[in-house]
Amino acid sequence: MSECTHVAELPRPEPIPSAQTCPECLALGSHPVQLRMCLACGHVACCDSSPFRHATAHHQETGHPVMRSFEPGETWRWCFVDGSIV
Repeated sequence: MSECTHVAELPRPEPIPSAQTCPECLALGSHPVQLRMCLACGHVACCDSSPFRHATAHHQETGHPVMRSFEPGETWRWCFVDGSIV
């Protein structure tokens, strides 16, 4: 895993999760496949394997660059801007 400039800019400690599941999926009656959490604001959203790709949509709407897996036992992070695991 590599460091990108966006990781250094993240708030510490990391934000509190905004929810335990994807609120956009709940509102649509859809089932999120895998959950991701924005490391800039704590927004929880579904991954790109879900029909609506709300984590990517959150990045596109806000410009927040890095998210992490919100799945139990997973700690990896993804930078949307750099397109890599960080």
